[in-house]
Amino acid sequence: MPNNALQDPQPLPERPNLRHLKDQARDLLKAGQAESLAKAQFQIARMYGFASWPRLKEHVESQEEIGKLKHVIDTNDLASMRALMTRNPALHRAPLGYGKNGPLTWVAECRVPWEAPGATRLAMAQWMIDNGSDVHQGGDGPLMRAALVNHRIPMMELLVRNGADVNAEWSGRYPILFAPCETVEPLALKWLLDHGADPHLPERRGHDSPLDYVIGTYSRSPQLSQCIDLLVAAGCSTRRKVPVLLDLLRDRLDLLARHLDADPTLVERRFPEFDFGSSGSRRLQLIGGTLLHLAAEYGNVDAARLLLDRGANVNARADSDSEGVGGQTPIFHAASQFFELGLPMVRFLVECGADLDVQAKLPGHYERPEEFVECTPLVYARLFPGNENATVEYLRAAGAPE
Repeated sequence: MPNNALQDPQPLPERPNLRHLKDQARDLLKAGQAESLAKAQFQIARMYGFASWPRLKEHVESQEEIGKLKHVIDTNDLASMRALMTRNPALHRAPLGYGKNGPLTWVAECRVPWEAPGATRLAMAQWMIDNGSDVHQGGDGPLMRAALVNHRIPMMELLVRNGADVNAEWSGRYPILFAPCETVEPLALKWLLDHGADPHLPERRGHDSPLDYVIGTYSRSPQLSQCIDLLVAAGCSTRRKVPVLLDLLRDRLDLLARHLDADPTLVERRFPEFDFGSSGSRRLQLIGGTLLHLAAEYGNVDAARLLLDRGANVNARADSDSEGVGGQTPIFHAASQFFELGLPMVRFLVECGADLDVQAKLPGHYERPEEFVECTPLVYARLFPGNENATVEYLRAAGAPE
């Protein structure tokens, strides 16, 4: 393994190749930069942060073996997987899968190919557990990754049957129950609750409630209302004490109308409590926005129609902070959804008179925390990967400025 005492080592290529490294050593020898091939290989090892050529060689061969293991898992080649791991039992602890938890985590995730776990994939997981893989690796990493998608419930069943803990914390900080909340997958969420996941445990451990977590997740899905209903029925509460919030997110128009009947000023109120709303790769939140901003962010066209019928302003600006960041109108939230999830709302808001020339100073990409942009809705939509899509085309056709 790399020697941390070595200064400024170069990183190895993502898929290091021993033949290429040997060629690098021969090039050093030919260039007269080493007295012998052995000394050239030593220089190459040191360059990449290893104490010796044998240590580098061992590491590269191990990486090649891990690459083979990943390939046979991805191709559902059970026989080859057994042969590799029987010959080299250390592969049960190989840095593979999400968080490099181990091969069992990668098997359980069913990401490649992206499909429900079939008989072969389930047999892979069972064989690994029976022959040395830790079902709790990484803090029940296999169960956490399986719980991200509804169609992986058969894998969740297998893991729990073999001792996985529905109340574990992946990596010591992420409750397993948060996984289907993050991806808004109600069937996986219900399965965990039905099999003993304690909906109040995350708060007792210092986390948000699962209800607040599902409200604040980056995913946008029509299944959000189902997840909210499940968690409310399980006794979860939210720290955001705005009664109309849950009813709008659940698309309960009857209850939303009752709130508006009781307090017509709700349509123009700004809500500093809305400290959530970042979506995909976008850092923009809903802080200081109106209920129409909320509806636009979550794609609730029917709720937006009701709010406009009750007097909401389609071009209402959210509050700005002391640095002038904010001031966006609802269409900014709809236009900047990843892929085309915001297109129906964009069309509706434009038809209702949304101003496409309006500008605001807004947070940019979540990987660039220093980024703030002065932009129109179209410019903001184009800022994020995958957004050169029908939403952008529609805005251009509607005359939105670049």
